[in-house]
Amino acid sequence: MSICHIEIDTAGMPAPTPEIEQERKVAIFDLLEENTFGLPARDERAVPEGPYRLTLSIREKRLVFDVDTEDGQDAAEFHLSLSPFRQVVKDYWQICESYYDAVKKLPPGQIEAIDMARRGIHNEGARILQERLENKAEVDVDTSRRLFTLICVLHFGG
Repeated sequence: MSICHIEIDTAGMPAPTPEIEQERKVAIFDLLEENTFGLPARDERAVPEGPYRLTLSIREKRLVFDVDTEDGQDAAEFHLSLSPFRQVVKDYWQICESYYDAVKKLPPGQIEAIDMARRGIHNEGARILQERLENKAEVDVDTSRRLFTLICVLHFGG
């Protein structure tokens, strides 16, 4: 099972910076190239089979996963509190800004150190997302990492 289409609902959000727009494009491209996304059976109800179309949005300070089948039928919708993500998202964007600045003026060794820290924070965000998705959606680590990037994009400026 997988995601075949992803949409980011940015209604009411400010225009993204070029860096945020680039992060979004790369995350969506990578996600659509390879991902694992399934819906677990709940309450003995049949689960519509994938691939799925996923729309991510923020409504009333909650992250919304709206999942449809490939032909547009409702498959699931679940809402996650943004609270567990706030600090890790903030840390992620701060380290990304440091990385973007470093690439312009620092030697490769220092850039590499900042990138390692960025990856560590990214892994933490992906871990939190996997925990929050438990019993709602089944995702692998790489899919969780890419979805976390999209959460960051949503949280910080569409």
